Amino acid sequence: MRWCSLPLRVVVLAACVFGSARAWPQDAPAVLRDEVESAVARIKPALVRIEVVSTDYMDGREVKQESSGSGVIVTKEGHVVTNHHVAGHAVHLVCTFANREEIDAELVGSDPLTDIAVLRLKPAVPREFPVAAFGDSASVKTGDPVLAMGSPMALSPSVTMGIVSNPEMIMPEWLRAWGEMKEDGEDVGALVKWIGHDAPIFGGNSGGPLVNLRGEIIGVNELRMGLAGAIPSNLIKSVVDQLVAQGKMVRAWIGVTVQPRLKHDKQQRGVLLGGVISGSPAEVAGLHSGDIIVRLAGQETNAQFAEEIPDFNRLVAGLPIDKETEIVVLRDGAEQSLKITPVERQKAKAKEVEIKKWGITASDITLIMAKEMKRAGQEGVLVTSVRPGGGAGDAKPGIIPGDVIVEANGRPVKNVAEFETITEEVTKDKKELVPVLASFDRKTERFMSVVNVGLKEIEDPGLEVKKAWLPCKTQVITRPMAQLLGRPDLTGFRITHVYAGTTAEKAGLKIGDLILAVDGQKLTASAPEHLEELAALIRQYKAGTVAEISVLRGAQEMKVPVELALSPKLVREMKQYRDDNFDFTVRDISFFDRASEQWKDDRTGVLVNEIKPGGWAALGRLRFDDLILAIDAAPITDVAAFRAKMEQVSAAKPGAVSIEVLRGIYTFYVELEPKWDSK
Repeated sequence: MRWCSLPLRVVVLAACVFGSARAWPQDAPAVLRDEVESAVARIKPALVRIEVVSTDYMDGREVKQESSGSGVIVTKEGHVVTNHHVAGHAVHLVCTFANREEIDAELVGSDPLTDIAVLRLKPAVPREFPVAAFGDSASVKTGDPVLAMGSPMALSPSVTMGIVSNPEMIMPEWLRAWGEMKEDGEDVGALVKWIGHDAPIFGGNSGGPLVNLRGEIIGVNELRMGLAGAIPSNLIKSVVDQLVAQGKMVRAWIGVTVQPRLKHDKQQRGVLLGGVISGSPAEVAGLHSGDIIVRLAGQETNAQFAEEIPDFNRLVAGLPIDKETEIVVLRDGAEQSLKITPVERQKAKAKEVEIKKWGITASDITLIMAKEMKRAGQEGVLVTSVRPGGGAGDAKPGIIPGDVIVEANGRPVKNVAEFETITEEVTKDKKELVPVLASFDRKTERFMSVVNVGLKEIEDPGLEVKKAWLPCKTQVITRPMAQLLGRPDLTGFRITHVYAGTTAEKAGLKIGDLILAVDGQKLTASAPEHLEELAALIRQYKAGTVAEISVLRGAQEMKVPVELALSPKLVREMKQYRDDNFDFTVRDISFFDRASEQWKDDRTGVLVNEIKPGGWAALGRLRFDDLILAIDAAPITDVAAFRAKMEQVSAAKPGAVSIEVLRGIYTFYVELEPKWDSK
């Protein structure tokens, strides 16, 4: 079982691309060929590839990731239907048409229970868009020819052909044992009976239309598990209409689990009520586990087979909310009429957020989550992941995923919004981490711990004591090397690099010189582990002292007087700055960077020395060791200039930030496109 969206990092070759040279088989009926071409022509102008930046939450961080799917325009205003698993967590969306035109889009609404999402195109100039029409999925029959359209592998639009294998395909019980098809905690199969077909689909086809030969949408492709599966158009249309109208789905809930009647049950009608959730409308109405529901809101109900359960669930979902309705059950062989008042169905899972100052990701607790966790209420903040090295993770005892934070700094925590408010109040104007007393539940236990809360800036590493330095790089003369040089008695160091413009170069030291002694003190290094002998000896001198270096150059031994320089700053001593909006760190250029990259003294900028995966910098293709030269055309000379510029960016919150970088010998421009409200 596989979803058919595609991470953009995957690069694969695929066939069946529009405009390819593949010809129809010679024996293909001309009528069929004409029907297919006509159907494709109706859909193609409305078909889009969707490139998505979405959020996920792991290791205590909000992680951005790229993926690709397909979609189709269904209104002239530019509403696009696709899958929830393609775009339901999107923070940035771009739709590409068959003619390669790109238009940004926004998420209008999403429904994980049916795995449907609706986008709206946002052209620079308002216009009407070509539209694909919905067909009647109820009329689809086994054997009907169908076309699967979309952008598999994030390539150009394509079409594959097959037949309907099963117009009411469900997930068999034995396969569910390997993992239910869940989106944001919702069982997609609770409402959906897929149109099973054998038209080939691949990663990236998700959200693309399944089309009949009249050029009508009869489904939206969602999954592949041997056969492909498409969500029926009649269900899609009802979801799309509600999402367009109000941005969310509103459904009724009565709090029951149901299943087909048992195989040996003598009853010939009804749906078996498996369980009743405590405090639900069903419990209030007096429903019991084992009841057979035979009628609901005046409509006969029946589920002898698993394929009939989604029909019952859709009936329940469509009941009028907060209005009493009749439910008739068989109990002990006799009918009983009860009154039930459905309530609005809550989401199975709440939206996750990153709370950086605690080093966690967290969410509110929904009603269903509270029931499943056996909590008395929905108060508290559920920890969904923890960042290693963060305040929550390093606390004693540490907070772990699944814990529920119920109190912070002496104040009760009811939800994420309150928790974030408390956090901001505690850390306001504080540059150091703030110890906060927190209480959290772990199943039936309540723990208390001190959490160091806040974002600590990278500390200035300070400067090491400056000592004398011989401005060259060396390697140890090993015993095997000495033997092959014909001088098995040699010990000391071989010069591998002489720093340009330094006292070593001026004194005439050269690459390949063998250093045997300093001021007559013989060097004894003969193995790689003796690498520090020369440097340690030189550090005993004062900078500015002239030392006599005994050198073997070829067959000639000589003594070279060299003024010992003041050691330059090490890489670890350079100033750093971490940008928490874009998740990367930079540092100043060191002497050794200039030497290794052969940069002149007037080269300015900052070096990227850390990029967190899933951050905006990583998504923008910034790389480790890039030298940042400018931001939005403003020159960057050092870390101080970088910090000042990034603070301006944070205050202005632009839609895009342009960064000029030097990468090796090449200059590139990297564009970061943050979504400031996605944090």
